[in-house]
Amino acid sequence: MTMTPAELEAQKDTLEFLNNEAASRLTRQSDSLAKIDTKAVFLIGFAATAAQFLATHKHHDVLAYIAFAAYAVTLLAGVQTIRVAEHKDLEPRPMLVAYAGLPKSQVLAELAASRATVFEKNNRRHELKARYWAVSLWSLVVGLGLSTVALLLHT
Repeated sequence: MTMTPAELEAQKDTLEFLNNEAASRLTRQSDSLAKIDTKAVFLIGFAATAAQFLATHKHHDVLAYIAFAAYAVTLLAGVQTIRVAEHKDLEPRPMLVAYAGLPKSQVLAELAASRATVFEKNNRRHELKARYWAVSLWSLVVGLGLSTVALLLHT
């Protein structure tokens, strides 16, 4: 984004609006990542409990073993969902060093562009977490269905 200082100054209100929007989107993205983590922990706990329940009751062996495999997939995908990974954000010190002497309009332009870049990097991570969570959810559903059938067939 190359603009003359006069063009930047003329667009200061627009740049401020765009910068605020980028900041709020980063906040919403961070909240969404936290919610996915919470849901993944719930699925992991539910799968562990269901596997323990199945292990302590008489069951149809083949179906139970397939259900255990589905629970294992739930656990592995859930752990992949919540694993610690770097969350990109703006670094304050380099930002201060780079932008301290610049006019507000130019800082707003640079800041909005930096936030857009950070959002794009975090978005890839967000999509991956959502995919792992979906795998965890569907493998849990399969495991629960197989567990139910394995328990019913034995009785």
